[in-house]
Amino acid sequence: MLKDQTAIVGIGETEFSKSIDSTELNLACKAIKIALDDAGINPDQVDALGSFTYEETPEFEIARNLGFGNLTYWSQAPYGGGASCAAIGQVAMAIASGVANVGVVWRSRKRGDPSSRMWSHTNEQIFDHWKWSRPSGLVRPVDESSMLMRRYMHQYNYDRKDLASVSIALRKYANSNERALMHNKSLSLSDYMNARMISDPLCLFDNCLESDGAIAIVITSVKMAESLNNIPAIIHSYSQGMSRDHQLMTHYHSDDPLESSSYVTASNLWSLSDYSPKDVDVAQIYDAFSPMIPFSLEAYDFCPKGEALKLINEGLIDVDGGLPVNTSGGSLSEVYLHGMNLVTEGVKQIRGLANVQIKNAKLALVTTCDATPNAAVLLKGE
Repeated sequence: MLKDQTAIVGIGETEFSKSIDSTELNLACKAIKIALDDAGINPDQVDALGSFTYEETPEFEIARNLGFGNLTYWSQAPYGGGASCAAIGQVAMAIASGVANVGVVWRSRKRGDPSSRMWSHTNEQIFDHWKWSRPSGLVRPVDESSMLMRRYMHQYNYDRKDLASVSIALRKYANSNERALMHNKSLSLSDYMNARMISDPLCLFDNCLESDGAIAIVITSVKMAESLNNIPAIIHSYSQGMSRDHQLMTHYHSDDPLESSSYVTASNLWSLSDYSPKDVDVAQIYDAFSPMIPFSLEAYDFCPKGEALKLINEGLIDVDGGLPVNTSGGSLSEVYLHGMNLVTEGVKQIRGLANVQIKNAKLALVTTCDATPNAAVLLKGE
């Protein structure tokens, strides 16, 4: 059984920037070495790797450049923003089952180059699942997310001023985080309402940052973690989820387009856990676009359907709210590396070393992209 058998014992982050003069391989190796040093583990002890299917650096390049031992496990998780917790969970299962002993999960990305974004390569003729949305003008992920937000606003009587509270709350966290790309840039309601529209009703500040950098984590058994110096972030429970009606980033043709695959992930995650949503001290919720936070709060049963934006406006996700969310600034205001920064922030909160530290944070939820097939992990302290 996976529950409480493995832990994240090392984290590594490179510099974050809109454009870094380095290769993805170099950035990956740098982040992994920092994570191994943080854990106090030699590279030749690593025998498992987990990454994203979107990762362009093959495992053998990582292993060769860093001097890993022989690998007994490797895997890749699909769906971009839905992949970080899936890759972590898969490596954790390999370690819990005895297939491997020390695992590394990484993400290295140079998103500052527009040509690296998957929707920049749309063909004139489309034959796969995109044929149901792209001919209607839904070319980018933001277009698909904006349709869902418009439906949510109509159904539950919200407007853009209500949605603004999400981006403003996360920017406040980033303003206290020196590593955040938006550290020195405040965000007011006026700034938000006057920002250029990207895909109505989502404006510039509802969109994640396009950024360069790399992040890595190290996973071992809890028994091995006890011999290391760091406070381990124990992987208490883990789940993936995909509903039968899911396309890559939409549920448009399901009975309820607002009931995403996160509902599948959440239901299974809580069923495998000794805890419930009311026990969570801090949450790191995937936020490529701001609507994903209210959607996920409802999916993970922190509030009833249709109430998330109301509660966010009342301060739910603020530092002194009932559930602080994305305490580093998240993908909207810290850095966008397909959500891996949410994982490292969850670990920092468990260690008690976050820039905006939540008092007595012992249980942290980390989720991946609400709009895609996805995954989540529940991290706990000792």
